[in-house]
Amino acid sequence: MSDDEEHPSPFGRPGFIAAAVVVGVIVVLAVVVGITTAGQEEAQPSASQTSAPSPTAPAPDDSSEASGGGESVCGLEGVVTSGRVTTAPDATWDYVGSVAVPTSPVFGPGAKSDEGYHYCFQHSPTGALFAAANSLATASAPSMYATWSEYMISDQVPNKAELVEQARSGQDDTTRSRGRIVGFRVLEYTGDSALVDLAVQASSPQSGTVTASAMFKLVWQDGDWKSAAFDNGDISNVSPIPNTAGYVAWSA
Repeated sequence: MSDDEEHPSPFGRPGFIAAAVVVGVIVVLAVVVGITTAGQEEAQPSASQTSAPSPTAPAPDDSSEASGGGESVCGLEGVVTSGRVTTAPDATWDYVGSVAVPTSPVFGPGAKSDEGYHYCFQHSPTGALFAAANSLATASAPSMYATWSEYMISDQVPNKAELVEQARSGQDDTTRSRGRIVGFRVLEYTGDSALVDLAVQASSPQSGTVTASAMFKLVWQDGDWKSAAFDNGDISNVSPIPNTAGYVAWSA
């Protein structure tokens, strides 16, 4: 498409969060050949890996000493420094922007800002999962996206100020396509960091139903989960997937 060539996908801009999965996952998949994320092959498992269920991880050790980053910014209890999430956690689903997101009094979000975005998630693998899901959804809400970016993007990310300004300048009242979280995989978790893969679906009369993988790398910082950058500089890695095999089913 000529318009896509003149206006490259946002995933080609280093560090820019994958708002298009929520805002227009259909567009992203339509121009997937133009997506250039240098670390994508390393971050995205192969088709054979995707089709196989993730191995069961050791049981979380709730008695482990908390890793760095301080106590929960809103006082959420519970610290788990190892393990994975292999079954769908209980959640109450609510809308943020145009996307249904999971909420829980245990896992978060435990607080809401004056601007309207939700934050504060439990220091655990499940808390990181809830943080990633809410991050994806907040990108579909232009009225709060910039202030959320300023809070959520880790101070360790290079050019954070530039990314926040990009989010601020991109605010508008454009109608957003409605995406839907349909599954997840917690690929890595150390207590200090987490790698979460969300399966997202969207549909339109033009493209039908499309499915994408949206990966988020998170770090525990200042008492909450924050978005960190991948090796290629992107805050999230997005790519189309043929199906959700290997993901834990999870949706509103």
